[in-house]
Amino acid sequence: MRVDLFDFDLPEDRIALRPARPRDAARLLAVRPDALEDRIVRDLPDLLRPGDALVVNDTRVIPAELHGERFRDGNAAHVSVTLHKREGSSRWRALARPAKRLAPGDRIRFGQLTDNACLASGLDATVEARNEAEVTLRFDLSTPLLDEAIAAVGHIPLPPYIAGRRAEDAEDRRDYQTVYAREEGAVAAPTAGLHFTPELLERLDAAGIARHTVTLHVGAGTFLPVKADDTADHHMHPEWGTVSAATADALNETRRRGGRIVAVGTTSLRLLESAAGEDGTIRSFAGETSIFITPGYRFRAVDLLMTNFHLPRSTLFMLVSAFAGRERMLAAYAHAIAGGYRFYSYGDASLLWPEAT
Repeated sequence: MRVDLFDFDLPEDRIALRPARPRDAARLLAVRPDALEDRIVRDLPDLLRPGDALVVNDTRVIPAELHGERFRDGNAAHVSVTLHKREGSSRWRALARPAKRLAPGDRIRFGQLTDNACLASGLDATVEARNEAEVTLRFDLSTPLLDEAIAAVGHIPLPPYIAGRRAEDAEDRRDYQTVYAREEGAVAAPTAGLHFTPELLERLDAAGIARHTVTLHVGAGTFLPVKADDTADHHMHPEWGTVSAATADALNETRRRGGRIVAVGTTSLRLLESAAGEDGTIRSFAGETSIFITPGYRFRAVDLLMTNFHLPRSTLFMLVSAFAGRERMLAAYAHAIAGGYRFYSYGDASLLWPEAT
């Protein structure tokens, strides 16, 4: 399909730079097959049914953005990298900016770790390889010291549409993390989950709505624009995820009993669809997925989707268009823009019913 079919105009003032407070006070647009309904996230228990099951992504964002100085032949240049895939105890793949300043053999020093004497000289790495904007870095430290060093000098990798308008600060260390985040490894938050509070989770429990966890470590590729003119020419960056046998069994049982599987976020949905067979049975899964969902895809594992409002021409807007229908989503987004909804990672949410078939 043509990528321009997924374009729409979004005023810049609709981009949220901070989350709603409290989190569950964010607005929620219920997009049913025949109606749009303006609610708030706190209403979620009233929009679901006893016996439904929420599926949340428990990945935890690491401070994966590192700023440093590249040294070569006595000359220094500033570079930034965003770690996105661990290759071993001392190696990471990363997206570099500007990548043209880096070449194999270059040395980079990230930050200064003056609080710990054994790391006081900074976090150093060697560029082992470069492929366009991606580099492979071999750090002088290895885990667990490497993880401690990254936590000390790294920054939360805010999306470009936020980072371009304000600097990351201490509040982001809390705000850009779900309340149930547990498994470290993401470089971007599963943003639909940012709306949940302990109080909302308790109300969902009391309403008889189950909750199960999967893990998909969201990669830096989630921020990359679609440069192709046709969706057939775009390739997703692989991301690592896992669905346990216990979660798979519980979700299959939910379906057998007539309950619905409600994916919290596109990351949960993509992982569940990667784990599902042609018959809709969800199986345990551990590995990488690069599934790219566009209109025409037949959903097998997910009945409802809770998700934020996404970028024009993005793979995520293509996914929600596949789930709920392109025309219906364009109409829903027009309604949200006119109604003052806040967009993107710190913005408001939508709850989508699938396109009627």
